[in-house]
Formats: sequence, C-alpha cells, structure tokens
Amino acid sequence: MAIIYALVARGSVILAEFSATPTNASSISRQILDKIPGNDDSHVSYSQDRYIFHVKRTDGLTVLCMADDTAGRRIPFAFLEDIHQRFVRTYGRAVHSANAYGMNDGFSRVLSQQMEYYSNDPNADRINRLKGEMSQVRNVMIENIDKVLERGDRLELLVDKTTNMQGNTMRFRKQARRFRNTGNADNPPPSDCLPGFGFCLSWSDITYLPIMTTAICLGLVIGADDLDYICSCLSSEAMALIGHCLRI
Repeated sequence: MAIIYALVARGSVILAEFSATPTNASSISRQILDKIPGNDDSHVSYSQDRYIFHVKRTDGLTVLCMADDTAGRRIPFAFLEDIHQRFVRTYGRAVHSANAYGMNDGFSRVLSQQMEYYSNDPNADRINRLKGEMSQVRNVMIENIDKVLERGDRLELLVDKTTNMQGNTMRFRKQARRFRNTGNADNPPPSDCLPGFGFCLSWSDITYLPIMTTAICLGLVIGADDLDYICSCLSSEAMALIGHCLRI
C-alpha cells in the first residue's frame, strides 16, 4: 500500500487519523506538526528511512500522510488535496474549535477509504496525470509566449494553438453528440446543483469538466482512449452543457 498513514490537524491538535499498519508514524507526525514553521500555507515533504511524510497546510488546517518512497509526490499530494476538501466540506467551521480527535470516529473511515483508493486504484493516477499534463502545458505555453513575443513570431504560435484547439473541439463534439443521443446511464446520480442552469452536476462532472474544458481552451491534444474515458465519466447534463457552449 503506497499511503500507509494519514491525519488531519489544526495546528498541533490532531482531529482525525488512520494507520493502515502498526507503525510509529503518529509520534513522528506529532514532531513534524510541532516543527512546521508559522501559519503560512505550505506543501513540504520529509524523509524518514524509506518513507516520506508529505504535508499540506491550507488556512490553518494541516493534512499529512506517510507514503512509501516509491509513491513519488503526485499521488500523495493529490490524496492530501482530496482529504482537505472532504474534511472542510464535511465539518465546515467546526474545525476551528473541535477538540483533539473530535472528528476521528467519523472521518477515520474516510481516510481509510481514500488511502486505499489512491494507493491501489489506477484511475486515481490517471486523473491526476491528466491534470498534471494540463498544468505543464499551461506553464509551457506561458513560457513559450514570452519567448515568442521576444522573437516576433507570435502569429505562428497562435496558428499552431488554434489548430490543436480546433482538433480537440471537433473530437469533443463527436463525443457530445453521441452522449446527447444515447445518454450516460452509468454515471452516479447528480449531487451538486449548478445555480442558474436548472440542473445538477455529479461529483464526476465536477472532477472531469475542468479537465475537458481546460484541454479545449489550451489546445491540448488528448489521446482517444483518455477522451473516451473522460466522456464516459460525464453525465448527460454535463455533456449537454459543454455541447451547448460549443454550439453543437
């Protein structure tokens, strides 16, 4: 199992934790919590033998996990981001005044489930790989634009980008038409309403819509298999929404 231990804390007060195997991770984590400087947001990692402690602090709330050193950084930090969002969404302002282990009974199960998911489910890395590729493309494009402006051949860059964008848009239109006609019965029921549009989006939509729209806007070419996979995860409402934006 790639991720072995995880906790959520406010300062040095642990609110919830879970360990997949008996370790001394809890005592080491307490030392780390005491030594994290200040209250500034941070993303840091600490090594201990063949394990790495990854730490994400946001708005005074710290999520920490211990992972095998072969797990890299992408999956552990994706796990930490997921846990942070779930914890804040579940407990809201209560996190600012809760006692030590005040959320442990309810949230340790979530930690266990998500540790299992991010350690063993290949789709967890697939999602984050796609997000990572788009982030890299965005950074590269910003750098390239600066260089192109210096050279004076901006037109060539814009033409290349437009070509990629058109190709992505056409591929997505075909997928959207197919889903509009057949629907997507495999998606879970909607769980989040989108104000002003009169329908709801599922959690899968919330995960994959930014990936698809960012890819189209950036002109990022997505492989056929990945495109099919993303579209299969979107509800018919989400496909219709983007299809309407593309005027198909």
